[in-house]
Amino acid sequence: MKILLVEDEPKVASFIKKGLEEQAYEVEQAYDGSFGLKLALQNEYDLIILDIILPNMNGLEVCRAIRKKKPLVSILMLTALGATDDKITGLDAGADDYLTKPFEFKELLARIRALTRRVGESGASEKLTIADLEMDLGSKTVTRAGKPVNLTAREFSLLHYLLRNRGRVVSRVDITESVWETSFDTGSNVIDVYINFLRKKIDKGHSGKLIHTLVGMGYVLKEDDA
Repeated sequence: MKILLVEDEPKVASFIKKGLEEQAYEVEQAYDGSFGLKLALQNEYDLIILDIILPNMNGLEVCRAIRKKKPLVSILMLTALGATDDKITGLDAGADDYLTKPFEFKELLARIRALTRRVGESGASEKLTIADLEMDLGSKTVTRAGKPVNLTAREFSLLHYLLRNRGRVVSRVDITESVWETSFDTGSNVIDVYINFLRKKIDKGHSGKLIHTLVGMGYVLKEDDA
């Protein structure tokens, strides 16, 4: 498992790198945003751990630039900026997860495991469909009405979960435990943010809406008349 760590604080970077290498991860480092972006675009990584406050180019800019070229690579924001608005900004920039400093290393490991889990290991050619929406687990691509839908790794995982449970109402707790696989602030609106991300990419511009909200219960993926 190959990880790119973009962190400008030497002590923090050294601590994370040493801990991850002890867990058998291969880690490459960058101490500023522009070099981190260069490495991210030149090489293949299973995960990118990205600080926001970086020299030369901030982490939000780096994340957006990576997303344009590599929409499916997993990106974890690891930063001291912990306000709700900061988290939403990071997720809007394309991050799949957001962890604030200071942090427990075991929580970082749990989030890494969740982000790097391989989707669809049991059937590389499996396809999941509903109406005119299709997900190909082998190529990790999604189309609606024959047109490609570009999703981040976290959005792909969330849609995969909804497709696996199509027609069934799933709660925020269900989604947290199955997609994030780690606890976060129960008052957070991260789930709602990602559902809205999916709605914009899956339903916007289509007459038949697939993602539905049941107030006080959760979400369900179904056809309008189902």
